[in-house]
Order: sequence, then C-alpha cells, then structure tokens
Amino acid sequence: MATAQDVLKRIRDEKIQMIDLKFIDTPGTWQHLTVYYDQIDESSFTSGVPFDGSSIRGWKGIEESDMTMVLDPNTAWIDPFMKEPTLSIICSIKEPRTGEWYNRCPRVIAQKAIDYLASTGLGDTAYFGPEAEFFIFDDVRYDQTANEGYYHLDSVEGRWNTGRKEEKGNLGYKTRFKEGYFPVPPTDTFQDIRTEMLLTMAACGVPIEKQHHEVATGGQCELGFRFGKLIEAADWLMTYKYVIKNVARKYGKTVTFMPKPIFGDNGSGMHCHQSIWNKGQPLFAGDKYAGMSEMGLYYIGGILKHAPALLGITNPTTNSYKRLVPGYEAPVNLAYSQGNRSASVRIPLTGDNPKAKRLEFRCPDATSNPYLAFAAMLCAGIDGIKNKIHPGEPLDKNIYELSPEELSKIPSTPGSLELALEALENDHAFLTETGVFTEDFIRNWIDYKIANEVKQMQLRPHPYEFFLYYDC
Repeated sequence: MATAQDVLKRIRDEKIQMIDLKFIDTPGTWQHLTVYYDQIDESSFTSGVPFDGSSIRGWKGIEESDMTMVLDPNTAWIDPFMKEPTLSIICSIKEPRTGEWYNRCPRVIAQKAIDYLASTGLGDTAYFGPEAEFFIFDDVRYDQTANEGYYHLDSVEGRWNTGRKEEKGNLGYKTRFKEGYFPVPPTDTFQDIRTEMLLTMAACGVPIEKQHHEVATGGQCELGFRFGKLIEAADWLMTYKYVIKNVARKYGKTVTFMPKPIFGDNGSGMHCHQSIWNKGQPLFAGDKYAGMSEMGLYYIGGILKHAPALLGITNPTTNSYKRLVPGYEAPVNLAYSQGNRSASVRIPLTGDNPKAKRLEFRCPDATSNPYLAFAAMLCAGIDGIKNKIHPGEPLDKNIYELSPEELSKIPSTPGSLELALEALENDHAFLTETGVFTEDFIRNWIDYKIANEVKQMQLRPHPYEFFLYYDC
C-alpha cells in the first residue's frame, strides 16, 4: 500500500512537474485536471484539491459547484501518452462544506459497498474480474440533423470489404461473421496493436494476463487482466479503456466499447467474475452444485432475482439492448449453469482449487460505470445471501436450442433501457436500504437516463424506418 509520503517522494526524486488528477463522472467517463506539482501536498490525500463540479454530468448545479478531489496514493502511474512526464492519480470526491464524501461520486459508492459487506459479517473482500470486449475500427462517421441521420464504420478486416479495391490490393483475408474467435494472422491483423495495449497497461500497474481476437468481425478484441478487489478492479478497468483507446489512436485507429455497433454480428459484453472472501479464505467453494457453497448459490439467487433492475445500471445505454437479443451468444435468459456460456450466470469449471471458485454474470457491458456496476451486483448478491434466495434448478442445456415452450418458463432480460430503468425504479431497496446507494442517486440516475438517452432516441427517426415506411 502506497502512502501520500511515497507519492510525494516519487515526485521529488523523479522531478515530476505535472500531476494529472483523474475522476469518473456518473455515466462512467474519466475526467481530468492537470496541476503543477507544487499544488500537491499531504492534505491533497485527505482534504483534496478543489475544482468546479458544476459541468460534470449528473452532479452539481452552478450555485453549489465547489468540490474537492481526494487523491488515492495507490493509483499513481506515469501516463504513457503525455509528452512531459506526468504522474496520473485517480481521485474520489468530497463535499468541501461538510468534509463528507460526495454521495453521487461512483468511486465513493463503490467504497460504501465494501463497507456494507464488512458490516454484514459475511466477508471482508469482494473480488471482481471484468472481461471487457471492444471493436477497433479504421474509420467512424456519424451525424444526426433535422434532415439526415447516419453512421458509417469501416475496418480493414471487415467482412463487408471482401469486394472492395484497396490501394495495395485486397488480399482477401477477412473474418466471417461470428468466426473471429480466434484465427492467426494474416486474418487477425491486430496482434501487434493488442500486444502494445497489453504491455502499456502493465506499465500503468494493471496485472495483465492475455490478449486475443474476439468472435465478431470488424476488429472485435479483448485483453485480459487479473481479478482484483472491487475498487482496484474498477480502477484497472478504467485504465484498460484509457490505454486501449490511446494506443489505437497512435496507430490511426479508433476503439469503441459500444455493445452493438455492427448489425448482424456478435456484440461486445463485459462478463463479470465475482466472489466473496473473508480473512483470506474463499467463501463460494463448497459441496453444492458445481462445487459451490450454499452462500455462493444464494449470491446467484440475488443476482437473478434483481437482474432486471441491475441491468438499469450494468447495461445503461439504449445500444446495450441491441446486444441482448437471441442468436448472438448474448445472455438473454436469466438462468444459471456450470460452464454454460448460454446462461446469464455461469459457474466456471475451475477444478479443485477453492480459491478459483466464482460465478460469472454475463449480462453487463463496458458502457457501464464499473464502480456502480460492481457495487450494485455486490448488493444484489448480498441480498440473496441474507434472504437465502435460492436460484432454483440449474439449466444445463444450450438455451439457444430450447423449444418455445421451454423458453417461456425462463425469465428474460428487459428488452430496452426504458424497461430496465422501470425495473430499477420498482426494485432498488436492495441498493438503498444498505446505505450504499441513496434515493437521491437512484432518482437522479433514472431521470438523467430517461431525459438524455431514452427520450432522445424516441424523438429521432431511424434510417430503417425509411425502408419500412417511406412508400406507405
């Protein structure tokens, strides 16, 4: 564990002049403020550095905009994308008037989730391992005006480019839809880019594991890093997204974590592995189904019970529900199984090692704010444990091949963001009665999403509507 003194000593020893302070807004985007090194002292790690929070989405009005960012010394790394040596530090937000942590700061909410877990006596540590998929494109253009609306994506390996004449000749190695997992080069054209992404992440303190092409065409990829404690896993995921986008930009390419940018091919998810430990011992290993403990099964029960509401936080965009449709390996049905990737909750086959026993919730995607998503999943799981919510019988079948009659008996995910937010409005006591989320946060979140995303999409004609209706 680093201390404020450690960070200040590093600044002096390495003669670092610029300090970049990063924090996350409510929807899940990193914001930053860069200060000269003499603006940082020990009080910056307790009281914080002042800034104007009035322009941050979902936060303060201009009449009460003064806020402070409190530096976390454990998150310091040299930013690899800045010309002048710059020390990056992740921050949480405080109210300067009261000295209290700000209840709309996602990182603060994540800490409250950990504190709540400890207060229950069930465990002292929650581990999360997110697997965030993304697309690498060569060109992206989009616009929406009064008389025009379009998007255009292009990728050097896009299946749609097999017949296009290219400057150096079209060599024909294009990934077919749903067949990108995972051919070697020359079909896979992103090996070197992914390697640089992975090694750059390591230089930023992320414990890396692997990199590979994903199922879809158009440059779908995934990098893997080791699981971590709830907040550090969210910190690593934000670093992951930052590094991947900036390395891609260096190569003249662009990255998106949109769940469904390409019609007709698989979308991008963020499968979330999770477990609870206490005093260094795993609590999800046992002699029940798939080697799980009773506690682990109850945790799954909580996730499945609250899944429709959870998706209002873990799948928080209108585009999220373009991914959650049948036929594209997406977890549409709310069931659990061992080793079965067609279930929304999977229990990985990990052998006899109790430390590896965990569950994987496959619904989330990387447009979510990881601090909020992990905190909400933990609250749902704890609710399952406390109320002994058993998940029912496992579904050890390929869900995509079930008959309509069998499928009708399995609950499914909401079909839109609006429906997920409606479920969250009707079912959020498991978040607020814990003290982790406040009623103010939930109300603000739902109102923001409805006004800025759901209604905005409803107002605009879709290009496909012209195909369907123009000649009516």
